Amino acid sequence: MSGYIGLPDFKHGGAGQLGVLLVNLGTPDNPRAPGVRRFLAQFLWDRRVVELPRWLWWPILRVILRIRPARSAHAYQQIWTPQGSPLMLHSRELAARLQAMLDTAQPAAASGMRVELAMTYGSPSIPQALARLRAAGMRRLLVLPLYPQYSATTTASVFDRVTSELQRWRWLPELRFVNGYHDEPAYLAAIADSIARQWQAQGRKHLLFSFHGMPKRYLLAGDPYYCYCMATARQVGQQLGLAATDWSVSFQSQVGRAEWLRPYTDEVLPKFAAGTHRDLTVVCPGFAVDNLETLEEIQLRNRALFLRSGGQSYDYVPALNASPEHVALLADLIRRHIQGWPEATGAAPVDSSARERALRAGASQ
Repeated sequence: MSGYIGLPDFKHGGAGQLGVLLVNLGTPDNPRAPGVRRFLAQFLWDRRVVELPRWLWWPILRVILRIRPARSAHAYQQIWTPQGSPLMLHSRELAARLQAMLDTAQPAAASGMRVELAMTYGSPSIPQALARLRAAGMRRLLVLPLYPQYSATTTASVFDRVTSELQRWRWLPELRFVNGYHDEPAYLAAIADSIARQWQAQGRKHLLFSFHGMPKRYLLAGDPYYCYCMATARQVGQQLGLAATDWSVSFQSQVGRAEWLRPYTDEVLPKFAAGTHRDLTVVCPGFAVDNLETLEEIQLRNRALFLRSGGQSYDYVPALNASPEHVALLADLIRRHIQGWPEATGAAPVDSSARERALRAGASQ
């Protein structure tokens, strides 16, 4: 008896469908300690996130899962909404608006394209989203992780989970994967425009780009994430016409005793507050939508740290979320990555049964 997943009632010769799998990191189902513990256990057990040998990491993780969930649950409670997690709400809205744009902007080119949202950790999971696409007759798959700056800790983890699930399928779809878009002109313009709008409303200040951190040893092992973050910040600064002294880069959310990418955001802020940058604008271009790290860590906790340390004013620029600019740049990214597939041109897929009839008719003459 086969262990591969198939569709025994599949109609051969059908047009098939292009699936777009939009993937974000994930979020607990609720802001209470048990739910956070389940989420952290899945996240921190990922070999892409923590590369230590399992025998060494397992006892450490057990200690973390006894201590950290309560603290993290309190942080989630600060930003949780009546509708749920901000990351989930913004991600769902982004996926829905992206589907609508693909359906209506160019009907011929977008025909047969279906967007599904998945989370690397938690739900909806990647296997669940892929199962929905399989049931809809997907024959081509574009995977779009919502991480502008590639890292093995995030983007590659999506690839691992997608390919692991596809190994269980009998009939594999054609597969393409977006590695990142840290220097896409539309992405850079959207970030620059969001900063410019903030300055129009609140006044221009020193600009701090705060990216999620990662262990420094990953950079030394060849992960390009740090370089991509610096490239994004530099090019956004150029679009805004800023001098090199007008902006800075830092890295947040470090965990544990190992050295992470520097400088750390929570160390930079008190220095700025006590020095020449007492008025500050903070933007987090590495996050596609607002989440725990932007809303609780940057907008609430680090803002309080900065003002307590002597800072005068502190503004956070929201993530792109489901803004029209974000939806448009992702739709354009999708259209360019599906070039050569029927959905990119509006050409009718080949009807294999009709082709077979034609070949038989030719052979009989």
